Amino acid sequence: MKTKVLLLASVATLTLVMLVAGCTRTTKTSKKAADGSADTAAEFAIEAGKAAQGQSKVKLAQCFECHDTVGTLHKSGTHKDVNCISCHTELAAHLADSADRPGTDTSWQSCGQCHAQQMDTMLQVSYHRPARDEKSQPTNRIPVWYDKLMAPHGFTKEHALTRPHALMLIDQYVVDRAFGGRFQPKHGWEYVLETGRVWDILEDTHPEEPGQKSFLPQTATANNPVCINCKTADHILDWAYMGDPDVGAKWSRTSNSVQMAKSTNYGINCFFCHDPHAAKPRIIRDALIEALSDETADNVYTRDANRTKIEVITMGERGYERKIALLDKPDSRLMCAQCHVEYNCNPGTNAETGEPVGFNSRLTNHYPLKNALELYTHYYEDIKFVDFKNKFDGAPLWKGQHPEFETYYESTHSKLGVGCADCHTQMSVKGEGGKFTDHFAQSPRHIAKAACLKSGCHSQWTEEQAIYTMDSVKAYTKGRMRKAEFWLSTLIDKINEANRANVSPEVLEAARKAHSQAHILWEYWTAENSDGFHNPALARQSLTQSITISTNAIDALDNAMK
Repeated sequence: MKTKVLLLASVATLTLVMLVAGCTRTTKTSKKAADGSADTAAEFAIEAGKAAQGQSKVKLAQCFECHDTVGTLHKSGTHKDVNCISCHTELAAHLADSADRPGTDTSWQSCGQCHAQQMDTMLQVSYHRPARDEKSQPTNRIPVWYDKLMAPHGFTKEHALTRPHALMLIDQYVVDRAFGGRFQPKHGWEYVLETGRVWDILEDTHPEEPGQKSFLPQTATANNPVCINCKTADHILDWAYMGDPDVGAKWSRTSNSVQMAKSTNYGINCFFCHDPHAAKPRIIRDALIEALSDETADNVYTRDANRTKIEVITMGERGYERKIALLDKPDSRLMCAQCHVEYNCNPGTNAETGEPVGFNSRLTNHYPLKNALELYTHYYEDIKFVDFKNKFDGAPLWKGQHPEFETYYESTHSKLGVGCADCHTQMSVKGEGGKFTDHFAQSPRHIAKAACLKSGCHSQWTEEQAIYTMDSVKAYTKGRMRKAEFWLSTLIDKINEANRANVSPEVLEAARKAHSQAHILWEYWTAENSDGFHNPALARQSLTQSITISTNAIDALDNAMK
């Protein structure tokens, strides 16, 4: 590692052999794409050496005279002999005038110049899962009643299943609910085969419009700066802690979402989870750091006596507060919790006063770290926040994000010490030069042998039995979801029937409260991406409670109309 980082031209040449073109338009799929591996752009390899081109190594001690926090991190890890020119540009100008800030390479290839195989696997595409696979299709997670139960929320415009990490920023910008249809692929549906920088693949079809606006029918403008934080950290140096508006920070919770999106290019940067200076496991998502740091909070993390400890470090030099947190040991649960978690990133309404809650409030960048059974009390009673009101019966409702972390954290697997990476990657795999850490995250259903059958786990099973078990848990949970949806839909109809029958406001208000409670216990599982497999017991308890609350409320309304 000591000198390899300086041999950028050689590394670029080696990487070029390993990777294949795909970022620019092609007329046919490459061999690597055809056999399921990454169709990665050749320019990634070429650009791997750009940071150092025309630059001389800088004296680290000179940099650390000002950047003492960075110096402490740098000296503590395996990157201690890596020179600043590997990731930064315009250093000579910066050394001559500290106000002239250097460039920082946030691309995948910045790390890929030394960790090419890790980058290559991270950029792989799951061809078994199509793009734009709408969750409310009859064969998917939330069929039939979703639009009725969630109207008029933007997610009713499009709520698609996930694709691999490297594509997450592209998929967020192109989805119909996010930017009103203004961001479209340059090459039509061929974009689903392209892996690379967002603005090599997408274009702004209405650059004349500076703000959010719907340009296509049945689209929404639901994207915002906080939401972008879970998809990319290209802007990490220009974002103050918690996204608070600051005179020195370019972006904040209140920023223009369109302009912020157009300033980004790389989904899930490597430095989300790996500190580039210390080469240690870390987290950077500010709302997660805030939630984990609150020792007075009651959440799934603070309830864990054996929790992985974090060291919160305040980063300086920019004139506004920024924070990272190093982990005392690798813990993919916390690393993945930066994004695979329920978090509020939207404006809403104060549940008590009815006043609007805007992006000036930190409640729009908030991680509860609560499970499905705890969220109603947390949102509606503790912080008094409501996302939206149902179009058909006026009940105040919650919109979940993707609460995999808090679902899994208190599960049987998690308590046994199994991390996300143990099941969702093949971990150590053989490559050129020996074994390396696979970074292709996918469903354990497709890597059952590596995920489930290894020593110490379910080695007595066959792959067929492992997949059968997974499918059985998911099938049962989806059956409960269908029942919960039916009774929620029936409750909405019954509330409207009772309203027309002039049932007292008090009875109607109690029914709407029941709708709010039953809704959270159901909607949590439409947002959580395992169909209950991450915690089957919690899924059953939550969904059966939803059914019971709905049916009891329906009975109460029937009695009131007699």
